[in-house]
Amino acid sequence: MRRFALTFAALLLTLFTIELLDPVQAAVVQPFTGWLADISAAIIMPMDEHVSASGRILRHSQTGFAVSIEAGCNGVEAAIVLIAGIAAYPAPTASKITAIVLGFLAIQVMNIARIISLFYLGQWNLDAFTWVHLYLWPVLIMLDVLVVFILHLRHLARRELRAEAA
Repeated sequence: MRRFALTFAALLLTLFTIELLDPVQAAVVQPFTGWLADISAAIIMPMDEHVSASGRILRHSQTGFAVSIEAGCNGVEAAIVLIAGIAAYPAPTASKITAIVLGFLAIQVMNIARIISLFYLGQWNLDAFTWVHLYLWPVLIMLDVLVVFILHLRHLARRELRAEAA
């Protein structure tokens, strides 16, 4: 357990440091964040033609309301926590890669739901938007990370039991 905790902490520090580097922000994080806005707009457009995305901003042309997807709201930090946890835990490399890919997708699906819900919540009630944005969704996203990690651990345990039974 001690080895896991130390490895996890070292990976968190390393991955968060890398994420904050200007070249990584410019080449990876900002384009990814813009992609999230584009995907969110593409999901909404069949139901609401007044929505557009520009860079990391999602805007409604009729109401004028817009949200900007900022650092901490793009799911990158949650993914870093998940990646560090999975990578620090002893498991076969293939299992780690599968868990990281599936976990990243789970985080981003939930994050897109978060972006879209906040986009419409903000048009309806700014007080509710602020509370849900600052308190509810961060907890739900990190809960998603925890659930994915627990599912990964359960998969590893079942795999180990099957190996012992064989």
